[in-house]
Amino acid sequence: MHDVRVLRRPLRRFAEVAGEERAAFIVDQLEPQAAAALDDRTIVNVNSTASGGGVAEMLRVLLGYVVDAGVEVRWLVMEGDRPFFVLTKRIHNHLYGSPGDGGPLGPAEHEVYQEILRSQADGLAEALQPGDIALIHDPQPAGLAETAASAGAIVVWRCHVGLDEQNENSDVAWEFLRPYLEPHVDHYVFSRREFAPAWIPEDRLSAIPPSIDPFAPKNQELAPEVVESILTHVGLVSGRETDTRFEKDDGEPGRVERVCDIVRSGPAPGPDVPVVTQVSRWDPIKDMLGVMRGFVEHVDAPGPAHLVLAGPSVAAVSDDPEGAQVLEDCRRAWEDLPESVQQTVTLACLPMDDVDENAAIVNALQRHSSVVTQKSLAEGFGLTVSEALLKGRAVVASAVGGIVDQVVDGETGLLVREPSDLAEFGGHLTRLLTDPDLASRLGEAAREATVAGFLGDTQLERWLGVLGSLVDTDGSR
Repeated sequence: MHDVRVLRRPLRRFAEVAGEERAAFIVDQLEPQAAAALDDRTIVNVNSTASGGGVAEMLRVLLGYVVDAGVEVRWLVMEGDRPFFVLTKRIHNHLYGSPGDGGPLGPAEHEVYQEILRSQADGLAEALQPGDIALIHDPQPAGLAETAASAGAIVVWRCHVGLDEQNENSDVAWEFLRPYLEPHVDHYVFSRREFAPAWIPEDRLSAIPPSIDPFAPKNQELAPEVVESILTHVGLVSGRETDTRFEKDDGEPGRVERVCDIVRSGPAPGPDVPVVTQVSRWDPIKDMLGVMRGFVEHVDAPGPAHLVLAGPSVAAVSDDPEGAQVLEDCRRAWEDLPESVQQTVTLACLPMDDVDENAAIVNALQRHSSVVTQKSLAEGFGLTVSEALLKGRAVVASAVGGIVDQVVDGETGLLVREPSDLAEFGGHLTRLLTDPDLASRLGEAAREATVAGFLGDTQLERWLGVLGSLVDTDGSR
């Protein structure tokens, strides 16, 4: 288990996006509230990765604002081997209602799980003092709740994944996790209340949707010429390369220097070609194959359009063992396309050597895109949706999980009612590609709604309410 450095992020900066009144509220109310509620307590966060996923991105941002509010925080990343991450990805998929790799969740799997947890327990125990708050994220470290409780901490389990209506697969996952959680967790926080299993008492349950940071490399403003230059450099656009500079997470200047690993036939599309993009992990639940099929088989735009399926370099994402297979499945499906159609589809593995550089590439790609999609079969929240909405992009996404909390169909984007309905998906893409005025109207409304409801200060306010009530209730710890 190792520490991740947390950089302070100034809360007052929200005035640049949300206005002086909202910034004044943060300074005058949120900061004193945080100091009063959490004085002399450390919030120790535990998850399984510091990069390559939405949870890590959110933690990097939110914890920085918590530090600026005067609260002591630590971010610990647990370590595990391949059998452990294969198992926890199986649990992850089951919580989404899918059988995943089809493997069991029985006694042998409990032993695999517990063996890694035992190796990580001392590291967590040493980080905690009585009265601290242990904020444990998702299935991988869930079994460390007992260690945290034994150290005298207030234990909160934060679950970012789930299913609105439980099924036999999710029931199996909850049966596996319940004994690690129920005796030791003081409070549960889900992205959506519907994700919680019935055995969690209502008075120990809260719902807090995730948030994004408008100033992070993935979301910061980029001039059009910088967008074109970055995408030209990495190989996604055939344009002019002039300036690939951006601001890194620590405020220092950065530059996009690496390139993407690309599968494509022919040259990159020109800067004026409309681009449809999905950015996500190479994960079966994200349905990259379905996006490709929907675009190829059901988009009927009058002019040229290009699809980019972009995900992380699979070798760099240690806690997602399915990535390489999903990427290979997409590559084989692409190879089966007619050559003329292959030229309209790009598969791109984005470099992960530098987290900020990766974020800047995603930022440029989303800003360049005419339409951003997230056609997930299930979704905890879908941070890529918020990212695109903040940039004023037209979005087509599945009506699943937290996506429906972000997108109002026909007002801030278009929703696919049934994620497997490729004709409806392709029809929505066609509609936006052929009606730029509609795409622009949806994008403008989307940006306003995202600023109002899904920035870090809003999530911080909700978290302070939850943690403050726990300290009042369990302050003797």
